[in-house]
Amino acid sequence: MAREPVGGFVGVDQGVANLAVTSDGVVLPGPALPGPVGGNGHVRTLRERRHRQRRRLQKKGTSAARRLLRRLSGREHRMMTDLNHQISKFVVREAERTGRGIALEDLQGIRDRVRAHRLQRRTLHNWAFAQQITFTRYKAARAGIAFVLVDPAYTSQACPDCGYASRANRPARGRFVCTRCGLAGHADHIAARNIATRGVAGWAVINQPHATGLPSARRDRESKPPDSTSGS
Repeated sequence: MAREPVGGFVGVDQGVANLAVTSDGVVLPGPALPGPVGGNGHVRTLRERRHRQRRRLQKKGTSAARRLLRRLSGREHRMMTDLNHQISKFVVREAERTGRGIALEDLQGIRDRVRAHRLQRRTLHNWAFAQQITFTRYKAARAGIAFVLVDPAYTSQACPDCGYASRANRPARGRFVCTRCGLAGHADHIAARNIATRGVAGWAVINQPHATGLPSARRDRESKPPDSTSGS
């Protein structure tokens, strides 16, 4: 059973340019994660290289090319799965250390909703958003950490300080500047902060006590004694 979070929630924004950014401002993968992958730029470079290799091999169409294609596909899948494990492990560890819960966006159908740049569409469609959510969810459950999925609408356009939401708050892809209060920062970090706030609200809704002691028509009917059928 999940423990009640005492320090709020760690919000995690998932994206194309950055695989994950936490509400603490940590970009993942990055220096916080050990291993051969240096960061999101390194991930994109590796995937672009694999994409060019696949295109060359597909044009050849030989049996040897098809065997190499299968090996490359397995290699990329293992790399991304390992990254998802590392990211989810880091987030769960931070939540456990600070007594917080974890909030992620409910990204079901994200591929249909997001209007990505033409050069980002392939990455968006190949990236397993669901896998990172699944890994984080089961690791959180195993550690007894509260976990919620929140509505992703306008998380990168709304100001976490004053609440004002507008497209004008996003003057550039990675930049956020609130046109009302002036708060500025990286758009992914701002989104993660909003996700963390929504996590608190979502957890409160999930765990609100049921008003079982209040009267209801059904309970009134069940509590009445049966009508007497005797003539006395």
